[in-house]
Amino acid sequence: MTRPRRSLLFLPGDDRRKIEKAITAAPDSIIMDLEDGVAVNKKADAREAVLRAISELNFGKSERIIRINALDTHFADDDIQTVIRAKPDSIIIPKVEAPDHVTYVVDRIPFAIPVIVMIETAKAVMNIKEIAAVPSLAALCFGAEDYIASVGGVRTQSNHEVAYARSVVPMCASVFNLQALDMVYVDFKDEAGLCAETRAALELGYSGKTAIHPNQIAPINETFTPSKEEIERAQKLLQAFNENQAKGAGAFAFEGKMVDMPVIRAAQNVLARVGVI
Repeated sequence: MTRPRRSLLFLPGDDRRKIEKAITAAPDSIIMDLEDGVAVNKKADAREAVLRAISELNFGKSERIIRINALDTHFADDDIQTVIRAKPDSIIIPKVEAPDHVTYVVDRIPFAIPVIVMIETAKAVMNIKEIAAVPSLAALCFGAEDYIASVGGVRTQSNHEVAYARSVVPMCASVFNLQALDMVYVDFKDEAGLCAETRAALELGYSGKTAIHPNQIAPINETFTPSKEEIERAQKLLQAFNENQAKGAGAFAFEGKMVDMPVIRAAQNVLARVGVI
């Protein structure tokens, strides 16, 4: 069964206190960042801190992820060596713009590891189909801030400026049976805004969302977890579907509405989100 990644919490790899605090928030995934969250003169310290954290701390059920630096920096190869030593559960590669960016990393790690790639530039969006086809990928993660910088745009609360790119990521992920992970919500004090943006991500087809603060984890998890009523309705709908199939019926009425295969697939998606099917 695919590992759930509803909530993924970014934190600086060189900050042991924040790593420990992240564990108490219990996100599905904890991303120990060696890239943007760490100052240039602290990169080596961050690598050692991440190594110690993974070897010394109990992360509970949270997935341990390391985000390395982009391959066009001179930090990436040292980061890959840290991944080899630490043996995290997964790795994130930022600024991926072509399939060979993924294979470069995978070929240097002597064990199988799930790979999450950041789709966060205009070139990445243009090449997303080729990137998504690379073996070893587990998920595509959209990075809005870097993307809009790459096209010279301006970020707004409405997100209209990233609408196309944000929609392409879950569409392509579904084609290649990957998870789609949504952008961070940078105003960590605005829970209402976070909930609205997370709901929009769910409606677009995302399976999870990245976060920058522990307080964002519970709202994100709640949004991506179907309610008891949603689960029960999906189960009843699928039961009715199976009964009608046995009778040779195609479309049928359920709760006063006609049901066909798109509605059935939506119900199956609800149950898949909680691991029922």
